[in-house]
Amino acid sequence: MSLESIDFDDPRRYEFLTKIRLEDPGAVARAAEARIKHPGAVLGKQNFIVAADHPARGALTAQGQPTAMADRRGLLDRLQIALANPAVDGVLASPDIMDDLLLLGALDGKLVFGSMNRGGLAGFVNEFDDRFTGHTADALAALGADGGKMLTRICLGDPVTAQFLEATAKAIDSLNSHGLIAMVEPFLSEWVDGKVRNDLSPDAVIKSIGIASGLGTSSALTWMKLPVVAEMERVMAATTMPTVLLGGDPAGHQDEVFAEWGKALALPGVQGLTVGRTLLYPADGDVAGAVAAAASLLRHEEIIPSVSKETVR
Repeated sequence: MSLESIDFDDPRRYEFLTKIRLEDPGAVARAAEARIKHPGAVLGKQNFIVAADHPARGALTAQGQPTAMADRRGLLDRLQIALANPAVDGVLASPDIMDDLLLLGALDGKLVFGSMNRGGLAGFVNEFDDRFTGHTADALAALGADGGKMLTRICLGDPVTAQFLEATAKAIDSLNSHGLIAMVEPFLSEWVDGKVRNDLSPDAVIKSIGIASGLGTSSALTWMKLPVVAEMERVMAATTMPTVLLGGDPAGHQDEVFAEWGKALALPGVQGLTVGRTLLYPADGDVAGAVAAAASLLRHEEIIPSVSKETVR
């Protein structure tokens, strides 16, 4: 389905997806099998991945609007606009959105990451019990995906964190068994006035990296997904793992946000951006413009590191 063929004012523009789901559900698997795969990540050629797994956790807010992401037709419109930009390398999505995008033929040549744990619903009384209710490693392998992402909030004051970290380690091992990337998004978090708050201080982010890096029996296929915070040079010194920067739902002006992203993208080990709401729901409504502006920040030249005997001791 090309952008030119979409009538964005037609409320029935995606009704054919309902028809397929009703009459031919096997079409999702066939679309996944026929999809042209991405050639793979290369150091220095930074990747641009659009995130679209927020609704599955009940997180519908964007730009201060509490139900901005609730309209699935509008979300699919925005995703297709973003994915049509050749600088966008892929998508991170929950199973429902992934299936829609596969049926739309929007994922040819793209990196595909499935969202694995969506059980820690936004505002849930036991939000840190972030169970794996989305994609499994087996399902992602069957879809021909590149990997799975897991939100990893670590609350030292909540005992459920121990079993959640164990489940995360098992998920990483399961992805490894299929040769799939484990994209881990760690935070040190806490309860503040009945709500979950992520600690975005540099020391907290560094500590979360240390904990998350050690999960699973191997880190060979682990990537980090990290927020852009103060002292990013020190933060990035905490890991050798490929790292993509997350966008979140920042309150600052878009130009200021992009400037901070640009500084962080220049650091060693940063492999690109994984951004959702900031670009899909920009303040001025220009999705294509926001995506193009973010894409202009990325490096596209392959880096061949040189290591001398003097540096390895």
